[in-house]
Amino acid sequence: MKIAMLGLGKMGGNMAARLIRNGHEVVGYDTSQEVIAKLEKTEKLIPSISVKEAISKLEGQKIVWMMLPAGEITKKQIADLIPLLNKDDIIVDGGNSNFKQSVKMGSMLEEYDIGFMDCGTSGGVWGLDNGYCLMVGASLEVAKAVEPILRALAPTPQTGWLHVGPIGSGHFTKMIHNGIEYGMMESFAEGLELLKGREEYGINIADVTELWRHGSVVRSWLLDLTAEALKGDQDLEKIEPFVADSGEGRWTAVEAIEQGIPAPVLTQALQVRFRSQEKSKGYGYKILSIMRNAFGGHVMKKKG
Repeated sequence: MKIAMLGLGKMGGNMAARLIRNGHEVVGYDTSQEVIAKLEKTEKLIPSISVKEAISKLEGQKIVWMMLPAGEITKKQIADLIPLLNKDDIIVDGGNSNFKQSVKMGSMLEEYDIGFMDCGTSGGVWGLDNGYCLMVGASLEVAKAVEPILRALAPTPQTGWLHVGPIGSGHFTKMIHNGIEYGMMESFAEGLELLKGREEYGINIADVTELWRHGSVVRSWLLDLTAEALKGDQDLEKIEPFVADSGEGRWTAVEAIEQGIPAPVLTQALQVRFRSQEKSKGYGYKILSIMRNAFGGHVMKKKG
């Protein structure tokens, strides 16, 4: 297939590369022409100097996949795409948009007979090699049209992607996924800080995380990444104990309140991140920071 990819950052650029390596043609646009030129040279991306030019290079049923920051930027880009598309063309929002906004976008695009898919995307900076976990919200027709792209992006054509339900359900599922992620990360951070706190034992945190990767009931990809990050420096002296939150943890906590369902672990994990942003001290916060960097390439604050 031939699609347009708008937004070629850490996720979008790697997704475009994975599609190309799997035999698809990708027309790419980003505000950085340097990024476009690099992907053109290394991956044979079809370059474009504007969104309009990118769309003009598509034939037949046009599929436009967006990997843009959630909120107004995504909302504006969708509005700008409408006059460039035809009936039955499809827009895919693969970013971390709020599921309620996705429902609104889908309803708006339906008035123009333009298909919409909200695709929760997980995999971080490792997705190029390992594939992405894709949580899809769309009509059956739209999901079927985009299926070859989903199969190429996923870890295998059969696994790692799922049409979870109608428009909104993809980003809703990803929101809950990220809420769970907050809780898992917080558990590791608290446990490792407790291990380090018993100084008289002199426990090597890097060795313990490596140990737990083999046969332990807590083994996971998050643990793999943490163990790898601690190999070089288990004290993390140069890392600031500051942990950002991307927004989906907040939305998950709000959803729990709206449904009246207790979610103390997910909510508390979010609150802990807020506390770290108030110049708190703590080894656990540093652990959280290196985990976010390891799986998503998120910036770590460093001292000095």
